[in-house]
Amino acid sequence: MTALAANVMQFARILRRAGLAVGPGKVIAALEALQAINIADREVVFYALHAVLVERHAQSELFRLAFERFWRANSGAAQTLSLEDAAKPELKNPLAKPLIRRIDEAFALRRPKGESELPDEMPDTIASWSAAERLRTQDFESMSAGEMAEAKRLMATLHLPIPDVLTRRYRPSPLGRRVDARATLRAMVRVGGLIALQRKRRIVRHPPLVVLCDISGSMAAYARMLLHFLHAVTNDRDRVHVFLFGTRLTNVTREMAHRDPDEALARVTTSVKDWSGGTRIGQTLGEFNRLWSRRVLGQGALVLLISDGLDRDGGSGLAVEMQRLHRSCRRLIWLNPLLRYAAFEPKSAGIRAMLPHVDDFRPVHNLDSLAALIAALSTPPKAYTAAA
Repeated sequence: MTALAANVMQFARILRRAGLAVGPGKVIAALEALQAINIADREVVFYALHAVLVERHAQSELFRLAFERFWRANSGAAQTLSLEDAAKPELKNPLAKPLIRRIDEAFALRRPKGESELPDEMPDTIASWSAAERLRTQDFESMSAGEMAEAKRLMATLHLPIPDVLTRRYRPSPLGRRVDARATLRAMVRVGGLIALQRKRRIVRHPPLVVLCDISGSMAAYARMLLHFLHAVTNDRDRVHVFLFGTRLTNVTREMAHRDPDEALARVTTSVKDWSGGTRIGQTLGEFNRLWSRRVLGQGALVLLISDGLDRDGGSGLAVEMQRLHRSCRRLIWLNPLLRYAAFEPKSAGIRAMLPHVDDFRPVHNLDSLAALIAALSTPPKAYTAAA
């Protein structure tokens, strides 16, 4: 194996550890691309590898930073130059910092020379199994940085099943129960005589998912972890709307739609101004009900309310806004990390005002609680089923 081929394979491993989907096929294509160009031209090499190894525009910046660091280090020049030095112009942009951290972690996992080469899938599989066994009952708030990273990787694989609902619209179907008079008349005019009755049935599709997540000081540790889970949900299905609230309401749906989780969370962080502050649940829910409920709560929406219920305003106006929210959606599920305590009692005014207006009250503090939520949503309530 030539030195160039070995370097390309090592570079591909680093990109894979940093989150890009780079398999053996792409490595072979990269080697073939390098044979067709002048490898003495650094810019040409960059674009040749970029064309083969990068699938989406969102991965371009990560690829560029990794390329600059890897090929600078392997060229024998400025080996002591850190990635932060190589990316000084980008450090002013908060979106570059999580990418730099991911690349640093990928380089830290680089195998020393002489170590046996095992398939990259084996450590990932073993690590995922080990993390699932060890972290499933551990509280998010007590996790170390390494444990959080493993938990985030596990959450990225979760899927939130939301049962389909019947809409008011119809589509042609020979097995439909309702006669489509308009289609029948059109067909009769077209053929000039009597034909069999045309039929139609109701369209079935999954309902919108609306998430209202508390980011106050008492919820900050849980909110940051759960946003990774919500990012996976947002990119797994359409019609997902995410709102964050503390002392104000912020719609972060557009930021969460970015395919890269680190960049999505960085965009959320820059757009939200009230992280780890107080909580005005009644005021923010009132703002949601006035400005957003008619836009996002149609067609039997499911609402996930993530909050500990500790309200700065003592529950003022909260019961009215919760009642309106409950009536505007098909199902309202309240996820509260305080339920992790066996001795939990709804003593605060905010919790007492909210409880009568929810359909389900569940804990959310570890991976097991997320798995329980998924299991609960896998079995649709009776209200969700109807004949076509």
